[in-house]
Amino acid sequence: MTDAKAGSGNEKLVVEIVGAHNLMPKDGEGSSSPFVEVEFENQRLRTQVKTKDLNPIWNEKLVFHVIDVNDLRYKNLEISVFNEKRSSNSRNFLGKVRVPGSSVGREGESVVQLYTLEKRSLFSHVRGEISVKHYVTTTADNAENLRRVNGSGGPKKSKKVQNLSTSMSIQQQQQQISLHDNNRGSQQQNQQNGLGQRMLPFYPNLGEIKPLVITALPGPMPGPGPGLRPGPLAYSNGSSEFSLKETKPCLGGSSSGVGGLTNHRDKTSSTYDLVEQMQYLYVRIVKAKDLSVSGDVVSEVKVGNYRGVTKKVSLNSNNPEWNQVFAFSKDTIQSSVAEIFVKEGNKDEYSGRVWFDLSEIPTRVPPDSQLAPQWYKIESRNGGRGSGELMASLWFGTQADEAFAEAWHSKAGNVHIEGLSSIKSKVYLSPKLWYLRVSVIEAQDVSVMDKGSGLMRFPELTAKLQVGNQILRTAISPASPTRSFSNPYWNEDLMFVVAEPFEDYITAIVEDRVCGGAMGGQNDVGVGRVQIPVAAVERRTGDKPVGSRWFSLDNGNNNSNSRFGSRIHLRLSLDGGYHVLDEATMYCSDVRPTAKELWKPQVGLLEIGILGATGLMPMKVRAGNCGGTTDSYCVAKYGPKWIRTRTVVDSLCPKWNEQYTWEVNDPCTVVTVGVFDNARIDGNNNNSRDARIGKVRIRLSTLETERVYTHSYPLIVLHATGVKKTGELHLAVRLSCGNAVNMLQMYSLPLLPKMHYTQPFGVHMLERLRYQTLNAVAARLSRAEPPLGREVVEYMLDHDFHVWSMRRSKANFFRLVNVISGLVAVAKLVEVMRSWTKPICSTVFVVVFLFMVLFPELILSCLFLYAAAVGVWRFRRRPRHPPHMDARLSHAETVFPDELDEEFDTFPTSRGFEVVRMRYDRVRSIAGRIQTVVGDMASQGERAQALLSWRDPRATFLFLVFCLLAAVGFYVVPVKLTVAVSGLYYLRPPRFRRKLPSRGLSFFRRLPSRADSLL
Repeated sequence: MTDAKAGSGNEKLVVEIVGAHNLMPKDGEGSSSPFVEVEFENQRLRTQVKTKDLNPIWNEKLVFHVIDVNDLRYKNLEISVFNEKRSSNSRNFLGKVRVPGSSVGREGESVVQLYTLEKRSLFSHVRGEISVKHYVTTTADNAENLRRVNGSGGPKKSKKVQNLSTSMSIQQQQQQISLHDNNRGSQQQNQQNGLGQRMLPFYPNLGEIKPLVITALPGPMPGPGPGLRPGPLAYSNGSSEFSLKETKPCLGGSSSGVGGLTNHRDKTSSTYDLVEQMQYLYVRIVKAKDLSVSGDVVSEVKVGNYRGVTKKVSLNSNNPEWNQVFAFSKDTIQSSVAEIFVKEGNKDEYSGRVWFDLSEIPTRVPPDSQLAPQWYKIESRNGGRGSGELMASLWFGTQADEAFAEAWHSKAGNVHIEGLSSIKSKVYLSPKLWYLRVSVIEAQDVSVMDKGSGLMRFPELTAKLQVGNQILRTAISPASPTRSFSNPYWNEDLMFVVAEPFEDYITAIVEDRVCGGAMGGQNDVGVGRVQIPVAAVERRTGDKPVGSRWFSLDNGNNNSNSRFGSRIHLRLSLDGGYHVLDEATMYCSDVRPTAKELWKPQVGLLEIGILGATGLMPMKVRAGNCGGTTDSYCVAKYGPKWIRTRTVVDSLCPKWNEQYTWEVNDPCTVVTVGVFDNARIDGNNNNSRDARIGKVRIRLSTLETERVYTHSYPLIVLHATGVKKTGELHLAVRLSCGNAVNMLQMYSLPLLPKMHYTQPFGVHMLERLRYQTLNAVAARLSRAEPPLGREVVEYMLDHDFHVWSMRRSKANFFRLVNVISGLVAVAKLVEVMRSWTKPICSTVFVVVFLFMVLFPELILSCLFLYAAAVGVWRFRRRPRHPPHMDARLSHAETVFPDELDEEFDTFPTSRGFEVVRMRYDRVRSIAGRIQTVVGDMASQGERAQALLSWRDPRATFLFLVFCLLAAVGFYVVPVKLTVAVSGLYYLRPPRFRRKLPSRGLSFFRRLPSRADSLL
């Protein structure tokens, strides 16, 4: 909102309530009768009631008096939606929205905003959106739809509104009534003059989205033309921006068919059938001879406006050699000839050239062998025969050519020569990782450090083990009456992560804390150490224990005449029966154990064609490009295999069209594809971090075999300012199955290897080992060429998924609610049958119940038959698309700014004292409610235990008498009769019930719990 001038007293705040969408049914019949109530500065107005409408349209204006416009930015606008219950003259809460006054604009500047309805408390059941427009004006036009809470439009006054009897509120109501009458008179006059217009329903802008959702906004949707009846009203909350879209690319050189595939393919489609063919002109410059130049020599390839320059080669024997390949996109070639110039390194003028007619260049199709280079005479500058010859070869090919990966691409002409290596496509392999188990058992004859006094002290001995940069310590050896001070005993298992080839050493140090203080501090003095190479450790594939060994400790004493030496007892093993987790368990792409002899045969083949991306967000600003640009590349990870596509320079809509293949050993795994911006292209930014653009996860078990999925996946990234759509990634995915029986058998096997269940790790240990695994993988991949940065590895492996997030907690809570919603629906159905509001249905329900009681052997058969029928019925509506990142499920669209700031805060926190105190109080409030619920559940369990504990002797006596009578009764009366009578008693009509709780429930509630003993 722009700064307003001093208010004149005539300003009005107009709130247009356009409509709502997908409201929660609250009338017990699957619908609601909603109305909106708006409160501003003790003024409360409301709209009309829309009977039984979950998608109501009001198009009403509520006008409020503004005392001082300058204070508007410090006030809030409360918008609440209620369901009117005409039977009891009450209302149900459907949701609310709080709009800050700073977001209110002037008339003509504001647009319709779509807000998600929020809960009033943690346990409120709310859903839906409301469309509102608000602005400040000096003349309240079109206020004919004005409704007041205590006016004629409302069914009943509320208590709070009846108490608003101040002079201010009366004056405001009089002003509103006068505005209402004046506008009605003026509108009637306009209609008589033929100037009146019918108020049409508002069509919301499809591009308008909720707060904190930052994305590209398309243009407004055109409304109905004059004289046309408006169509149905469709609200959009921005989720369409994050939806999955099916595409129809031309894959493998075909022109039609499902997913772009047909039976008519060329040779290239045999291996590159999941990408679009891209034609390139390849120019290979091998070497030259008999040149009449001195100094360094370079060759330059020119095709139209594109030029590629080879590296400088010193002319030793007049025969320089380059052996470089250049690739020019055929779509961008604007010339009919290709020229190769030979130059001296420090001169701009060429000494000779060779040119080729593009129409005579052959086309090569793999698997044909590479075109043999030939010698060509070099022409001089005047067109005559020059001195020397150049060996080169030119051909047209596709990205399936072997030279494609190593070629210099024409679109990378502006890349610094030192950054050329960082734009090429590569395949990486994660190191083979092992869990190293070190069992520290005991030590003997340890030389205890003395404080320098004659007093005897108990040594505080610990064992510290270091492998690479991983350091772990045992606890302090406890005192034992059967062991001396110099023979400490620990018997602890310490776990490390090591990578092949094994170059590290295990360093075991026995330390004594001589002056107190924290463990691992400066007061710890080493009294003995030993180094063991990891390569010498025994490997095991099962849970069978390995033998332990004694290792002599070096205490730094060079006296070789000592009769006794310190030693330590260790059990070392490389556990190959585990899978070293480098990803979160829910996103695992490989679950095979480390030991290769335990691997099972592959069950399928995964093929991914990375086609391209559209609408990427500019990540940098480069000279000559004011709008920003992106140098993007893709990284895909499945199992130990990482792939990196080439970097497409200066493009917001890059096309990669690269295809990769992985072996699938388990269908219940996930492949991750991420998009990044290359920050190392300029050559002088070696320490720069590649910026993340977004990523996509695809679970293989959701894919049908032998089907090609061609979709555009939204790239969604959560920032501290909100959720952003940074572009769309176009992929073609196919899962092939070699043996369907083997794949189906995998569903009956454990997800993780056997040792994860026979010798499981704790949650904290798994997190620590996963962090060490991430460090090992990032260190190995960062040493490759081009390097895969640590920031890329962390983003692909979801290293921060366990950090506290209020948004993620809400998402998980509502996921749980959705899971138990089926049980809740069954309970509601039984309650409806009990209420006998539909006598026919209740009668049928009772008959079915009696039938099941008489024939109990049919219960399980009917349940399984019903489940099978539901599954067959839902087959028609099965998901046709793979799952993708869901912003609504993640609660990323409705998150509050403070919650996002807390989620992106560092650990430990870097925020101020007031912010931390506010967040702490919020967590205390939530924890207090959880504490109350847990306490109530514990009380119910303790009451059940009190039935036989004789804590309340009279209650226990009554329960024992009941048990004896029930034992006799159930022995005499048949079980079927007992169940039938109990069921009929429970399903009896309401007229035969009383509203008081049953005697059994009253007896249970009177039982004592241990809550009385709590402080």
